[in-house]
Amino acid sequence: MQKYHLISLGCQMNLSDTERVKTVLHELGFEPTENEMEASVLGIIACSVRQKAIDKVYSRIAKWNRLKHRKNLLTFVSGCILPSDNERFLKLFDLVFPMSELPHLPDMIRQYGIVTPASLRQTDDGLVSKVKAETIKPRDGVGFLLEDVKLPKKPAAPKLNPGKDIDEFWHVEPTYTSDFEAFIPIQNGCDKFCTFCAVPYTRGREVSRPSQEILDELEMLVNKGYKSITLLGQNVNSYGLDKKGDEISFAELLRRVGEFGQKSGKKFWVYFTSPHPRDMTDEVIEVIAQYDCLAKQIHLPVQSGDDKVLMRMNRKHAMDKYRHIVHTIRALIPQATLFTDIIVGFTGESDDQFENTRKAMEEFKYNMAYIAQYSVRPGAASLRREDMCLRKPKKQRYHILTEELML
Repeated sequence: MQKYHLISLGCQMNLSDTERVKTVLHELGFEPTENEMEASVLGIIACSVRQKAIDKVYSRIAKWNRLKHRKNLLTFVSGCILPSDNERFLKLFDLVFPMSELPHLPDMIRQYGIVTPASLRQTDDGLVSKVKAETIKPRDGVGFLLEDVKLPKKPAAPKLNPGKDIDEFWHVEPTYTSDFEAFIPIQNGCDKFCTFCAVPYTRGREVSRPSQEILDELEMLVNKGYKSITLLGQNVNSYGLDKKGDEISFAELLRRVGEFGQKSGKKFWVYFTSPHPRDMTDEVIEVIAQYDCLAKQIHLPVQSGDDKVLMRMNRKHAMDKYRHIVHTIRALIPQATLFTDIIVGFTGESDDQFENTRKAMEEFKYNMAYIAQYSVRPGAASLRREDMCLRKPKKQRYHILTEELML
């Protein structure tokens, strides 16, 4: 039996995407393996947002390409990919495609010259009928050459257009990796264009998934016994805004989730990530407070506690807005746990501006914080600005905030 090996890098959205990639490979007849040496198909769900993650991609494909001297392999990469990384990947991987093109992966594999295990089992398959039985040539267990189909040495990769045809991607049923926890993507892409972030360039503009599909998937998961379900998006609380009145709001989506939870009589908890303070409304917090199944754990990225830094980050909100949100959460959901994201050492961050971030952490008393030292990424607007904060101060500020979190 032919096997595949997948590596998922980056955020929960990439983990969710990986579950759909697994479904497509399973339907092609491949089985998963944790040992990449056993696999004939090797894939990476990449993350161009962080340099460390992208370095891992280049390291792994170098290893895989060396393996090709000993066995036939097919390699592919998808996920969050910047245009600059995409150009380089085209020279290193056999297949490079945006996640929205996942439903067409079977055709890409066949066009590359590989007959999948599933297609070989289907004698009436149109593709298999094109293979001349008398001229079949094995390829070290990977597949068979298609003798009467003229193919280029390497098929042209589809044009990278991250947000195109994402609806078709959402129709691929995930192969869940847990029987307790599951992810439901409700949105793809982002319209915020924070200067430190490359997501609009890797996933495209915001596209909201139809609410009925989301609710149907939630009901299915709850009926199967899932207890922890996370609604995923790059900016979940702007859900529906791209539909211009043709779709419900994020608050209304949460309300319908809560109503289903009440009617079902089953115990489960629904989380969401990631929101943006600019779009967080009092109504969202009121709905969370009202329904038991909506988890009282709220992710609210602050990134910086200084208004001038927030302006340079293009966050489009000030600390007064953020402070109002936190106060509303504490008033309506006093038992809520609050966690955040913070970037230290952003371009031009002074000691006084960093001190404002430390004071914000002290004031808001976060239960958890993801603290990152700023690093420039190609594609992000901040690349055009000189990184004026040296590595040593960034590291010091990182440790100061970490210690503050522990107090």
